[in-house]
Amino acid sequence: MSAREEFIEVYQEHIHREGADALLDYLSNKSDFFTAPASARYHGAYAGGLCEHSLNVYHCLADYLQRERVTDLYGLEYSPESIALVSLLHDVCKIGCYKPSTRNVKGPDGKWTQVPTFQFEDPLPYGHGEKSVYVVNGFVRLTREEAMAIRWHMGFSGTEDNRLVGRAFVKYPLAFALSVADMEASYFLEQEGTSF
Repeated sequence: MSAREEFIEVYQEHIHREGADALLDYLSNKSDFFTAPASARYHGAYAGGLCEHSLNVYHCLADYLQRERVTDLYGLEYSPESIALVSLLHDVCKIGCYKPSTRNVKGPDGKWTQVPTFQFEDPLPYGHGEKSVYVVNGFVRLTREEAMAIRWHMGFSGTEDNRLVGRAFVKYPLAFALSVADMEASYFLEQEGTSF
């Protein structure tokens, strides 16, 4: 099964609120979500990387939220719909932002060659997490905790005031969980040369 097929299967199995079909149609037919990279030079920096990254975050978040400590000690429990919404859609802010390009790389022989890459050009500079919330809320009404999870999914690795990130994590634990899942996917599952 391709990443696109798995994404659509998970989405349709779990996301049923009003506007979900229109959002999936937008992702599938009116955007580059399934062909876009997740980044220009780091994790998922290839065509289709955004979809694969979103699926990785989904699986990491679902696994994290099933941990005995998370369920029994912290008492965290979220619906399959909330888990799918925040993880599959946390990076829709990247739609339409990566343009194919080239860059020069010096080879082992000392000669420069052009290699394909992506260049980031954001047509709607609205921020990162907040832009994803804006896009998703244009189709599907998010709960406050879902919106906060998507908004703060970059955690302390973003350029935000750390006090705000910490307050959001305390008040909205799904934001912390999504941030952990995003980092796990980015730094462990999607880094070249990683072996576990």
